[in-house]
Amino acid sequence: MSGTREKTNVMRLLEAADIEFEVLSYEVNESDLSALHAAKSLGLDPNRVFKTIVLVGERTGPFVCVIPGSCEIDLKKAAKAAKDKSASLLPLRELEGLTGYIRGGCSPLGMKHALATFFDETILLFDTISVSAGRRGLQIFLRPQDLIGMCGAGLADLIA
Repeated sequence: MSGTREKTNVMRLLEAADIEFEVLSYEVNESDLSALHAAKSLGLDPNRVFKTIVLVGERTGPFVCVIPGSCEIDLKKAAKAAKDKSASLLPLRELEGLTGYIRGGCSPLGMKHALATFFDETILLFDTISVSAGRRGLQIFLRPQDLIGMCGAGLADLIA
């Protein structure tokens, strides 16, 4: 682990599970909290920097999709992965209460409430990927299989 002084809950969970990871920090841009900004700041391929999106299924309620930072979510594909008819983005004002995270620092690990989670199938194209470490300006790098296992997640085609 390098690049940070403070541990987040995400880091504590990974350490408790004895999963290897690395942490890198970058300068936060309040006007651009995107995965693309994180990728550019860290000099990474934006397809390897995954973003966490919380959605609400018509029948199933909230669920999580994790997709490459360079891509957009396909709501119909996301709903299908969650075995629902339709899905929409969770209203931003509800994000912190549901997940414990704020926009730009939402990680698929360590959410306040356990939610069904789906990773875009392209995650398996990489030896390591990054997701938010649970705080703006921090990314964790780990093996996709470890992250999928920790989240109890499914794989699906989720991108437009």
